Amino acid sequence: MQLFEQEIQVRVRYSETDQMGFVYYGNYSSYFEVARVEWLRNYGVSYKELEQQGILMPVVHYSIDYLKPAFYDDLLTIKVWLEEMPTNKIKFAYETYNEAGEVLNKGKTILVFLSKETMKPVRVPEIVMNKLKQ
Repeated sequence: MQLFEQEIQVRVRYSETDQMGFVYYGNYSSYFEVARVEWLRNYGVSYKELEQQGILMPVVHYSIDYLKPAFYDDLLTIKVWLEEMPTNKIKFAYETYNEAGEVLNKGKTILVFLSKETMKPVRVPEIVMNKLKQ
């Protein structure tokens, strides 16, 4: 299920490529982070505000399937969405496309909501749920 889908674009910088001229595989985790931070911002939630309220969101799972490479100066479109409504964790899915509309990879991340004070999982903050219900 795709909930609250959004797209962001990222242009590949030269420093993000490897000796083969491909985007280095580890950079996709950064691209996905940009996508999910912008996804939250789009729904009126700021990582910074959550942290100021004592909520941390560490990544506890990351997976990706690489289908085709991206190259220097490609304009990538990253689609990001929720797989289900959040509980004490939030599950994001991603697809990266090149300018020709080809799927380059598919990924997933799971982040847990943690209390900064206790470092234990907590339920999804009300601010997040309220924004999603709007």
